[in-house]
Amino acid sequence: MSESPDGTVEQADPGVTSTWFVIPLFNEAQVIGDVVTELRRRYPLVVCVDDGSRDGSAEIAAEAGAAVVRHPFNMGQGAALKTGIDYALRDPAMRQVVTFDADGQHQVDDASAMIGLREREDVDLVLGSRFLDQRTRPGLLKRLVLRAAVRYTNLTTGVKLTDAHNGLRVIGRGACRRITIEQNRMAHASEIVEEIGRLRLTVREHPVHILYTDYSKQKGQSMLNSVNIVIDMLFR
Repeated sequence: MSESPDGTVEQADPGVTSTWFVIPLFNEAQVIGDVVTELRRRYPLVVCVDDGSRDGSAEIAAEAGAAVVRHPFNMGQGAALKTGIDYALRDPAMRQVVTFDADGQHQVDDASAMIGLREREDVDLVLGSRFLDQRTRPGLLKRLVLRAAVRYTNLTTGVKLTDAHNGLRVIGRGACRRITIEQNRMAHASEIVEEIGRLRLTVREHPVHILYTDYSKQKGQSMLNSVNIVIDMLFR
């Protein structure tokens, strides 16, 4: 616990010394410094996996205090997550990792609440969901694609979720060791859910606010991710 400037006592975030945040990083120089700086005010253990960036993202992340692991060329988000999780597993004190986006869409408050839920209930994973409250407002096309992805994933994996392609996850150490990620690109999201079902891991969902910023919209990530989900569903 700590004392705020007004004299009130603030509760410390859960898992501060035992949680690694894993951030796949590809050409996010404009925002990654702020993302890492804000995150490390509360959670100091951050590893960015630079996936072949060409804009200085890795250097900016390192200056903000993150550990940085580099891929020699772009391998995809799934590969970056695997590299980051393997890095975190080298720390014997690590109890869980949080997969966290580099573009500012994820909220530290949500991650902290999810860590607390995993520790209280001692489950293998806690997955974020955009559809458990009304804070996130994706566009109509993205909403329709995400709903279709949920139905498809629930049907094919036996794992009942409300949001199957949310990148904010808390994964316990044991699950990190057991889950196999072989899909290097966007199909890793469905693969993780398949692994949850195959391994019979315990999972909870938690409401999260995904902030679709002007920056992410300018990059076209919202529409691109929707297309990637469709490709994932049709061609895996």
